[in-house]
Amino acid sequence: MTTGRAPTGTGPWPYAVWALTRAWLLACVFHVVTVPGPDVTVDVSVIYRGWYEVLLAGTYPLDDVTWQYPPGAALAVLSPALLPFWEYATAFFVLVLVCDALVLGLLRYAGRRPGMRAAGAWVWVVGVPLLGPTVYARYDLMVTAVAVAALLAGVRRPRALGALAAFGALLKVWPALLLVGVRKGPRTRAAWTSAALSAAGLAAAFALWMPGAFAFLAFQRDRGTEIESLGALVFHAARQFGWEGRVELRYGSVEFVGPQVGLVSTLALGLAVLALGWLLLWRLRARLFTARTPADAAFTAVLLFTVTSRVISPQYVVWLVGLAAVCLVFRGTVMTLPAVLVLVAAGVTLLEFPIGFGRVVASDAWGVTLLVVRNGLLVAASLVAARRLWRSTVPGGAGAEAAPSAVGGQPSRVAR
Repeated sequence: MTTGRAPTGTGPWPYAVWALTRAWLLACVFHVVTVPGPDVTVDVSVIYRGWYEVLLAGTYPLDDVTWQYPPGAALAVLSPALLPFWEYATAFFVLVLVCDALVLGLLRYAGRRPGMRAAGAWVWVVGVPLLGPTVYARYDLMVTAVAVAALLAGVRRPRALGALAAFGALLKVWPALLLVGVRKGPRTRAAWTSAALSAAGLAAAFALWMPGAFAFLAFQRDRGTEIESLGALVFHAARQFGWEGRVELRYGSVEFVGPQVGLVSTLALGLAVLALGWLLLWRLRARLFTARTPADAAFTAVLLFTVTSRVISPQYVVWLVGLAAVCLVFRGTVMTLPAVLVLVAAGVTLLEFPIGFGRVVASDAWGVTLLVVRNGLLVAASLVAARRLWRSTVPGGAGAEAAPSAVGGQPSRVAR
């Protein structure tokens, strides 16, 4: 029963730990502290900065196959122009820090509502630094901030969820999955209509703004199997037995090139199609929707598409940390174990990249072990999340009939 009292854990400690850990991240990206491995800030100081100059000239990077992003990514790349008194990389890191603080603020605010809790804020406070400096040297945290805002706003305002999901999708595609778990009926119609109209309007605006807004589609289509992906484990193992392939820097990531790579990439796409099919089946079968269902479903969907992707870059894990944090804001969430698995995977990811990346590229025993553990944790989180989502929402699933609403503690009505 909800008492109406503020949740425990709303003191100053989350802010204090956040400040200390983010000071460490800033020290890393400003090279006050050196983390072993490749310099992760090069993406900002060289690649993003180069795109920034091209975008300022009035076009998307049409001749650069490393531009793998939807048109809205231009806003993230251009955002340091908001702080013209600092050089590009410094301004970018500060803006990521601001987005990080915004997510914490949103999670703390949501956690104070009746029927909610502070655990989600702690997931964010702890999970982000586990990924190390990479998380501040990519724009993925900015996209995650939009996704967190969308899910929290969607508890009461489905149109806001739809609009923010559409905006996030034009930044990096995956936030479109935030719509999969919206309660059937008027809320789905409101959210999906808002998303469609927002996406259409924004896409048209980006297309009119500069040429080449959708050139990324061809570049993304041609990507292969990145060496940190689940499918790459096949070739890491095959190299121990004389496989004749090699690794190359292609399309902005280190990929395997050689015999059977195309087949494994195709199989990965097939698994992604199966994941989509499962999500559609779940959507058709699900009947019990509570306030937490959109977050639980979004977390599950992004997990499934992450593990089946041809690329599992380290920064992808920040998406999962953000969605896990939103799930754990809700009392009664079924995603606690998958969230813990993602946090552990985040820590292993730091060991794999940047610290052990040279050993991953070489496919030595330690590098491959780190990949097996990290990817295994993500696969386990995906399977557990999918099972728990199904059991809590589909008639006949254990626990589905008694699943409590995240707000108010009472069972939600069945949406048919």
